[in-house]
Amino acid sequence: MKNLNDTAEGVFGCVGLVLAVLAVWMVWWVVRYLRADAMTRQSIRQAVRVRRGWKRLAPMLKLSATDKTPTALASLANADGKPVKPRVLIPALKVAHDAYGVIARATCLPGVGLEQFQKAAPHLADAWRCTRVAVTQEQPGSVVIRGVRLDPLKFPTEHRPTGDVPDETARWDLGLDEYARPVSVDLTQVPGVTLAGLPGFGKTSLINRLLSDWAPSPAVQFACADGKVSAAFEGDYADWVQRMFAFVGDDLEEANKLFRQLVELRRVRSSWLRTVLGTKSMWDIGPSENWPLVVLIIDEAHTYFRDHKGSDPKTKKLAALAAENARLVEDLVKKGRSVGMLVILATQKSTGDAIPTFIRDVCPVGLSFAQKTAEAAVAALGEEIREWPDANPINLQDPTYVGVASMNHQSQRGFTRIRTPYVPDADAAHVADTTAYLTADPYSLLKALLGPRIGDKDVDLNKPDAAAA
Repeated sequence: MKNLNDTAEGVFGCVGLVLAVLAVWMVWWVVRYLRADAMTRQSIRQAVRVRRGWKRLAPMLKLSATDKTPTALASLANADGKPVKPRVLIPALKVAHDAYGVIARATCLPGVGLEQFQKAAPHLADAWRCTRVAVTQEQPGSVVIRGVRLDPLKFPTEHRPTGDVPDETARWDLGLDEYARPVSVDLTQVPGVTLAGLPGFGKTSLINRLLSDWAPSPAVQFACADGKVSAAFEGDYADWVQRMFAFVGDDLEEANKLFRQLVELRRVRSSWLRTVLGTKSMWDIGPSENWPLVVLIIDEAHTYFRDHKGSDPKTKKLAALAAENARLVEDLVKKGRSVGMLVILATQKSTGDAIPTFIRDVCPVGLSFAQKTAEAAVAALGEEIREWPDANPINLQDPTYVGVASMNHQSQRGFTRIRTPYVPDADAAHVADTTAYLTADPYSLLKALLGPRIGDKDVDLNKPDAAAA
């Protein structure tokens, strides 16, 4: 009798423990639900519906497999010798949520893999009441199903820079894609980036984020040519001038001097690259405080390259300056990659008259905010954009899409749209103030590194350099 009582007490104890754990879980779930915002609560309810309906929905969408081979246990239990009924296998599904929708991870089965899930994506979107569904594969044997109930592109976002040194010097965090997934672009080994789009749709704001995130690193130095202003205290970069080793406005002659100085720096770096760094490319070891990544921002780039028509002396001088500006920037884009120089060109229409094609077409990364014409969209993103009408920037002219850009993603086929965040002016100014002491002229750093030896290799800007040859 005593043993029976002990057994009963043990059973009741286990049941009580299970009930206590269940009660704690229920309290935790209710508290999490009540503390969530309205959008997240909708996603929580959506995730519950997805879990409950999965076993019924999967066979309807042919996302199940039939196993006709009986298990060992079924064979042993089959005493009457009748054929064992085939089993229907349903992919295991784990569902998480966020403010925009659900993220489900499903296991693959024989005959039910990435291709089958991708074909079923439109039907999953209907069944799960999502705006769109995307299926990707992070690892063999499973797929990630991203369903968004709300379009992330329609909700403005904000970025608050931390002021911390970035983990990766040349990683540019851009924002969220149309499935609310973070998007970044790796600018190592990238000589040039083009940004296009109508005024006021987000080009300068996107550059502002790059400055805010990269400025805390002493391994990055900035220069800027802003064609929208005449003086440093004007315009969008007024707060950032203190973190730039050089800045010019819309004066073509001043811009020409800056571009010549940077080409000289490029040539000196090319001459001393192997001696100082012991490698053919700076990117083999990465930028440093003594040999920083030099980022040249050319905003309203058409200001410096526009072909001036006229026979009077002033117009001829401007035409000559514009032609030489194009030649110098071409030098930086085509030859600056290995020595750690990056050029970012922003303009409204990146057609050949705004950014010469011999510059634009060698920039491997291109983004475009809203455009008015198909010609401008093709100039910014290439002919292939015609095959992706949903991502074409001519569809982004609605004010709802201010801050949304299209780009050719490095890690996937085709084009994607990105919601770029707004960086509050006060936050950007704070980062500029606190990092101003890091500003240094890269040429002066090289002189300090080489000492008297820097004059051992003469650089003539009017002759082809040996490194290029």
